[in-house]
Amino acid sequence: HTTRRLSALPGQEIPAAAGTWVSRDDFIAYLEDYARRQDIPIRFHSPVQRIDRTGGRWRLQTAGGDLEAETVVVATGYNRRPHLPDWPGRSGYTGRLIHSSEYRNPAPFRGSDVLVVGSGNSGAEIAADLVDGGARQVWNAIRTPPNIVRRNLGPLANQHLGILASKLPPRFVDWLSLTIQRLAIGDLSRHGLAAPRDGAYTRVMRDEQIPLIDVGFLSHLKAARIQVVPGVDAFESDWVVCGNHRVKPQAVVAATGYERALDDLVGHLGVLAPNGRPAVHAPRAHPRTPGLYFIGYTNPLVGNLYEVSKVAVELAACKS
Repeated sequence: HTTRRLSALPGQEIPAAAGTWVSRDDFIAYLEDYARRQDIPIRFHSPVQRIDRTGGRWRLQTAGGDLEAETVVVATGYNRRPHLPDWPGRSGYTGRLIHSSEYRNPAPFRGSDVLVVGSGNSGAEIAADLVDGGARQVWNAIRTPPNIVRRNLGPLANQHLGILASKLPPRFVDWLSLTIQRLAIGDLSRHGLAAPRDGAYTRVMRDEQIPLIDVGFLSHLKAARIQVVPGVDAFESDWVVCGNHRVKPQAVVAATGYERALDDLVGHLGVLAPNGRPAVHAPRAHPRTPGLYFIGYTNPLVGNLYEVSKVAVELAACKS
């Protein structure tokens, strides 16, 4: 969803051969090459279990033994632990239920009826992928109508608009996003998807929900190859109750988001906000914990990779 030029880490561009929209495999290759060329000593299979302050330094408890450091940057990611809602009757569901993090390709679902839960980018793209891969019936359970944008607006990548919007007044950004959706996407109510009530800025700040970036979902929706149903309320044996609808999927893919899951790591330090995210983000440190920084725990309109790279440079400048 973010362009090659705006998705690189500091000090090394993503190769032009990867194209404008970098694939998963090309980005993995870039990260591996980055670690080699930047000579970054990576210690695998050593998950950090807890961080404590001791003697003016930080002690990290890991599976491979303790480490000590003057400065620690926590960057375990915005999407660390999959979240699967405890829907009533879920344990008695007789079909296959997986989180979107477990989805790899549509092959196992060919010829099946599948319910995708969630209106974010993962849910929309998985629903479209299932249609392309030969699923018989695809439902998409959506509780809150999303803001929808094209990946490109003419020759301009939508990410550039996000960067521009981040410098504008929030109320204007909300108005602009709703106006662009009305003009560029149109009325989807006859396809079961009402217009969003809130603009993109409000959804990002209040609900941590970035716009749905269309890469095939809309064409399938308008052709009735994806059917929108209300959000999931409960499971009843092999049925799923979605508002006033009951559907009988053979599989359910829950694109229901992730948790930051920082409590075990740093929850005892008093640096987390009530929503579980760091109360203070890099390049600043929390007054209680000098030398401890958090990067990558926002989901901004400008793109997460772009934001991470920018903040990393700012933090390095502060520490140099």
